[in-house]
Amino acid sequence: MSDEKNVNITVIGMGYVGIPMAVLLADVPNFYVTGIQRRSKRSGWKIDWLNQGKNPFEGDEPGLDELIARVVENEKFHVTDSYDEIKDQDYILIDVQTPVDDKRVPRYASLKEVSKRVAPLMKKGVTVIIESTVAPGTTDNIVAPILEEGSGMKRGEDFYLVFSFERVMPGKLIEYIVDFPRVIGGGCEEANNRAKYLYGKVVKKELQVTDTLTAELTKCIENTYRDVNIAFANEMALLAEDFHRNIFEIINLINYRHDRMMHYPGSGVGGHCLTKDPWLLMYGHDAYTEHNNVPEILPKSRNLNDFMPDHMVKLMEDALKEAGKRDNLKIALMGVAYKADCDDVRNTPSENIVDILTNRYHSHNIEYIAHDPWVREKD
Repeated sequence: MSDEKNVNITVIGMGYVGIPMAVLLADVPNFYVTGIQRRSKRSGWKIDWLNQGKNPFEGDEPGLDELIARVVENEKFHVTDSYDEIKDQDYILIDVQTPVDDKRVPRYASLKEVSKRVAPLMKKGVTVIIESTVAPGTTDNIVAPILEEGSGMKRGEDFYLVFSFERVMPGKLIEYIVDFPRVIGGGCEEANNRAKYLYGKVVKKELQVTDTLTAELTKCIENTYRDVNIAFANEMALLAEDFHRNIFEIINLINYRHDRMMHYPGSGVGGHCLTKDPWLLMYGHDAYTEHNNVPEILPKSRNLNDFMPDHMVKLMEDALKEAGKRDNLKIALMGVAYKADCDDVRNTPSENIVDILTNRYHSHNIEYIAHDPWVREKD
């Protein structure tokens, strides 16, 4: 694709992944980006907000405010709830949420709906990129058939489909796109080349090309690795408690070695990724393999991390018992978001702690005060 030709791009889903990617691309000469966002009660306000050149995130996001304002002012980026412009696009990036339900099965309603709406509008030669994290096997077995059936075109001949996952982190949205390597998993060489052209305009690190399934596995295993390591730290914290010793001192002594980097324990694991990606990995393994091997560490680690809010409540109750405090309890939650310096409250352990306490104590006997400088009261 020529650098002199205008490139039209649509990014579907204006969240923590879609917004920074959209405005980074819009800042590239000759790139024109349309964001698509549903006018839902919770997120529809982002459409007008972004079109005014304003950042919808409350947390500190270095460089994002200025970037959004610039690309809107330069008429390189706008947001709508209409899919009408899809028919003219060279690239379509899909950045919708892919949670799991209570039975740990992927909820692909948004992914399937977007794919069905996009399919009949795609022009020949368009490149569709899935950036949302999905269970291994999803791109080939779910998204590709929907696009082929709805468009009447064939993948790898009439259109191109790529899985290239995000690695963003609230508080470092721009940095983690620009300064991290990018894994590209296309279904053919032409798909990979088209994705490399796009990402090469904004990513400063290596563009690592592989097949679609390997790319999906890489994302799920990468996040599962972190979840398992956090579970190990949490289990060691529980053991250290039984020894009446401080796990943080122990970890600092371990990490003094230059070749050790043990994680720290906490009140649980939150956010949109680590709480679901191990389940996506296991779902894909169950759905698309002969599953000759059964994972054991993964589910146990996930369950241990989910248990930690209960343990935090137990520690609090032990302290209250020791202080002789049983009535008129006042609980301060110092931090509402799942991590420091951001406004992301998805799956935050603080909410789990409140739910446990609410089910355990009468409302007239306990009062909660929550403080977080980045989180809006309505969240």
